[in-house]
Amino acid sequence: MSPVLPPEKDPTIPFEMPIQVQPSDIDMIGHVNNTVYLRWVQEAATSHWDAVAHEDDHATMFWLITRHEIDYKRPAFEGEKLIARTWVGYYEHHKCERFTEIIRVSDNRILINARTIWCPVSQETKRTVRLTEEQIARYSKGHKPD
Repeated sequence: MSPVLPPEKDPTIPFEMPIQVQPSDIDMIGHVNNTVYLRWVQEAATSHWDAVAHEDDHATMFWLITRHEIDYKRPAFEGEKLIARTWVGYYEHHKCERFTEIIRVSDNRILINARTIWCPVSQETKRTVRLTEEQIARYSKGHKPD
């Protein structure tokens, strides 16, 4: 049976991280550089992990990205306020999927959609680890259906 988590600890509920576009985020074309979006996707995921991880898991494991898929839909510009909204998907073969969208606050438009694949790694050995069934229930929507 899956553990019942309070909403603030349930990683399937979207987590939001505010973003203020800085001058250093802007590229030569005058909008946010694509690599900055990638940084924000990673920062949102890390912030989400910090918010939902159990102490013992936080102390014994971390996550590495093995794949990024990003669809760039609209540009963002200096000074704009954005929200990175992220949530977890399914667990499959030692990896968890995570979804992120970055939204402009002023018009609620989605600027990017991202799907990233994360792999759990042992703090001690720096090697990939298998999640327990309890961890799978905690940090994903469960096993990916066939």
